Amino acid sequence: MTKYVESPELNKPLKDKLLPHEWRLLLILALIQFTHILDFMIIMPLGAKFMEIFAISPKQFSFIVACYSMAAFVGSFTSAFFIDKFDRKKALLLLYAGFTLGTITCSFAPSYPILLLARMLTGAFGGVLAALIFSIIGDVIPLSRRGRAMSIVMNGFSAASVLGVPIGIYLAALLGWNIPFLAIGIFSIFISVAIFLVVPNMSKHLTDRKTPHRPMQAISSIISNKNQLNALLFNVILMLGHFTIIPFIAPYMELNIGFSQTQVPLIYLFGGLFTVVVLPLFGWLSDKYGHIKVFTIVSLGAACSIFAITNLPVVSIPIALAVTSTFFIAASGRNIPALTLITSVVKPENRGSFMSIRSSINEASLALSTLLSGAIIQKTLMALYCTIQ
Repeated sequence: MTKYVESPELNKPLKDKLLPHEWRLLLILALIQFTHILDFMIIMPLGAKFMEIFAISPKQFSFIVACYSMAAFVGSFTSAFFIDKFDRKKALLLLYAGFTLGTITCSFAPSYPILLLARMLTGAFGGVLAALIFSIIGDVIPLSRRGRAMSIVMNGFSAASVLGVPIGIYLAALLGWNIPFLAIGIFSIFISVAIFLVVPNMSKHLTDRKTPHRPMQAISSIISNKNQLNALLFNVILMLGHFTIIPFIAPYMELNIGFSQTQVPLIYLFGGLFTVVVLPLFGWLSDKYGHIKVFTIVSLGAACSIFAITNLPVVSIPIALAVTSTFFIAASGRNIPALTLITSVVKPENRGSFMSIRSSINEASLALSTLLSGAIIQKTLMALYCTIQ
């Protein structure tokens, strides 16, 4: 079978500029990414409120977080079998409507079981949204300017960290835990209107299809294509590299470096702010000098940052924040050329299915990396505990 790669010259410098209609589309996709990421992130800082209001244990609260990821895994994997049968715009509207409904349902959940069901509904649609967003970018934006497009949309994650989470926490403290979810839901309704009015129909992947769509084609095309298998393996390694570190940054800084609980949010504030500023630069560099070249250089920087953050002695707070910020910058920066490369190994008519499989593998990799990091640090934490005793 012929191995499909979108461009045989992935490292060739290209100077195209994003077109006005591409900017409009990318802005809407970035807003969708913002609401989707914020809906996932806002749960964690509200944990104490959930445990108090619903009278649940920390373990039960962890189910609220975990059920979202599990539903996202199932939703993404299931969608891979049929998502390429539909116009991208129609699929986007349907999935975002399900996400909006789930988020609004969370805000009115009267009990713990209903909240769990609402989070599962939101996760099932939200997980597929992420895959569809990157499929749309792959379909609409040429490879020559796709790095910049990826950086714009991925800035939704940074904006959620810097703006969304603090505002959500403030609203929850002022008006109640459910208000952030209601606000996200109402904002999502306005975004849905913008999708309907601004986003064009995207059915080229349907008209270009040479053979009828088969449900199992998503799996068979991946298994029979070494490039796609390598892309998924590459994606797993990236996730492991990120999320074996991220879950324990805050505890490490608090226990080892001496951050207070009020200083821990500064890690995400400064990391997010720097990422918002720097990500477009990585996108521009990736398009100008080549995705493989930029990924290699940024990965070397990420390796140095990971070594620094995991071996950091007791230092001043500003130095520690500088180190953590470099990690956020490098980890996010190498995702830009990485995602661009991943979208280039699959044909448009199969891209939605492939990205859905990738999204489901992401959720599994996230869980695996968290378990691995927990296993790695468990012995050290127990030794520390015994020393204190």
